[in-house]
Amino acid sequence: MWQAGLTSKKIVFIVNPIAGNGLTGRKWPLIHAMARDRLGSFTSYLTTQPWDAMRITRKNLMEGAEVIVCVGGDGTLNEVINGFMSLEQTIQTGASLGFVPHGTGCDFIRTVPIPAKIEQSLDTIKEGHVSEIDLGRLQYHDHQNFLKTRYFHNIISFGLGGEVDDRVNRSNKVLGPFISFFWSALVSIFFYGKKSIRLKVDDLFDDEVITWNVAVANGQYHGGGMRIAPDASTNDGLFHITVVGDLSLTEVLWNFPKLYNGRIKDIRNVLFLTGKKVEASSEQRVLLDVDGEQPGHLPVVIDIVPAALHMITKKS
Repeated sequence: MWQAGLTSKKIVFIVNPIAGNGLTGRKWPLIHAMARDRLGSFTSYLTTQPWDAMRITRKNLMEGAEVIVCVGGDGTLNEVINGFMSLEQTIQTGASLGFVPHGTGCDFIRTVPIPAKIEQSLDTIKEGHVSEIDLGRLQYHDHQNFLKTRYFHNIISFGLGGEVDDRVNRSNKVLGPFISFFWSALVSIFFYGKKSIRLKVDDLFDDEVITWNVAVANGQYHGGGMRIAPDASTNDGLFHITVVGDLSLTEVLWNFPKLYNGRIKDIRNVLFLTGKKVEASSEQRVLLDVDGEQPGHLPVVIDIVPAALHMITKKS
């Protein structure tokens, strides 16, 4: 799908200045100038607090914005996407989303064809090729135990992933995404135990699993480059679920590199499933990882929303 006449459309940039340990804010004047050269006039907003990006996105869509461009990492992108979505559907079906990846975690662009470099990502937005991507929708419990609904574009995991997020988000991330996630994962492994989780996928799987982590994937990568779901696709209408099962601590450490080099299928006691709806609960405290953020805990109900969003990508 092509989006004709992009430079004549109403474009809004939403920028998270603290993304990338503050680097995005420091580089924003340069990014702004490069975007102006390529796209012409646009309106821009800098976020100042959590969920600003969602509120600003929703307000501008309701006022007729046709292209929203997110500048930040996967966490900022998640907020912007939630601004596009109501409980049932997109708020503005004619609008599209562009992404200039510039944050601690930008794992989503390892799955979708969006360049990592600023100049190339802006050129991609200028070209205006639009793809339809699936989203996940989840109901979960926040830390005050209130039932919440939100969307995700990449991966939700529960178990070790939530513990890692908690550590990463409390660190200064100065060493970059890979080291931040890698070190936090190693530390968390030593302080975290396997959990017993009741897992149901459609009508095909319903069982109690002993697991380190369960990933419900729309994209293939999370955790700073961990390829947890090698077969996942953002346009197949399915989740790809990876259950890292009852491995010993020694087995987890020995096989840890395979989570990053794409050989996860070589690890024993790792289960792979596909489905459109996932339900999970536990009598233990099990934290969530939602696109790199840690918003709450089990139980969760997760369902796929096919072709939910128009996203600007390179033409594949």
